[in-house]
Amino acid sequence: MKNKLYTIAVFTVALFMVSCDSEDKKTIADNSLAISVKINQVEANINSPFLSVSGKIQAANSADLSTRMMGYVNKVHVNVGDKVRKGQLLVSINNADLQAKRAQVNAGIAEASAGFNNAQKDYSRFKNLFVDNSASQKEMDDMTANFEMAKARLESATQMKNEINAQFAYSNITAPFSGTVTSKNVEAGNMANPGVPLISIETPGDFEVMAMVPESEISEIKNGTTVDVLVKSINQSVKGKVTEVSTSAKNTGGQYLVKIDLDKTDANILSGMFTTVQFPVERKAKSAMVLIPTKALVTNGQLTGVYTPSQSNTAMLRWLRLGRTYGSQVEVLSGLNADEAYIVSAEGKLYNGAKISIQ
Repeated sequence: MKNKLYTIAVFTVALFMVSCDSEDKKTIADNSLAISVKINQVEANINSPFLSVSGKIQAANSADLSTRMMGYVNKVHVNVGDKVRKGQLLVSINNADLQAKRAQVNAGIAEASAGFNNAQKDYSRFKNLFVDNSASQKEMDDMTANFEMAKARLESATQMKNEINAQFAYSNITAPFSGTVTSKNVEAGNMANPGVPLISIETPGDFEVMAMVPESEISEIKNGTTVDVLVKSINQSVKGKVTEVSTSAKNTGGQYLVKIDLDKTDANILSGMFTTVQFPVERKAKSAMVLIPTKALVTNGQLTGVYTPSQSNTAMLRWLRLGRTYGSQVEVLSGLNADEAYIVSAEGKLYNGAKISIQ
């Protein structure tokens, strides 16, 4: 009986302590200071009636140079930003094994040449004897066969030399055209592997834009169409002309590639700059465009989001998918609707679930 009473007493005390602990936590949570925030309503604009898509600038003439042979890099003769001329040596790869093979091939050519010259003399001699009926048909046939085999051996050795010389071209990487070095992916002492880019060069001044057009609009894009290209980083517009329109989106996720040649301009354009291409065709799919200021965005690695107020007055982090940038505002493609609000500023450090007070 005493044990039973003791157990009941212990259970009652434990239950009282858990209840007190919960009450204390609840009191602490309830007494936490709310972070004062300002909120804005999402700004929704009606899209331009004309089709606008994103694009990226690239050089019209560019090349990624690699080798077809494996070997250690002896020396890299250029640096990024250097101007090079056509045929200039860029990378030297160790070719000691090729030199040894070339010596063997040269020795084989010398041997085949000696055999061919001797076979040719014998063939000429027996040909004259055969005309004078001093040699049989069998002897003439054998001599002709020997001559043809010697000729074939010499031709085989010569072609092998051509093959070695072609491989030497891949041990010395030269510029295929005059331009500027844009990237260097190898240093002296590194191993050069077949097909791996070592040096990239491009011709400055001539640029093109690769744009992605959705399937609902691609049928309206025609070759030769003049377009306006807004270069975002320098906030300048350049004229361009459509030169290629892809007819397949098999490898581009449902988007069709359109190539646009840019007109000559004095604008400081560089490869890799992002653009907005406006086509002079009416957009078929019209929808409201959600815009928020870039200062309201929160980044975490490659993720971008924004804090929104919840019904219980707490901050809630929403991850977004963003589109084009318009000055100090950015387009939200998904993650935030036109009828929602977001936190634009806070008098304290926000975190997911933080208690907030809306000003």
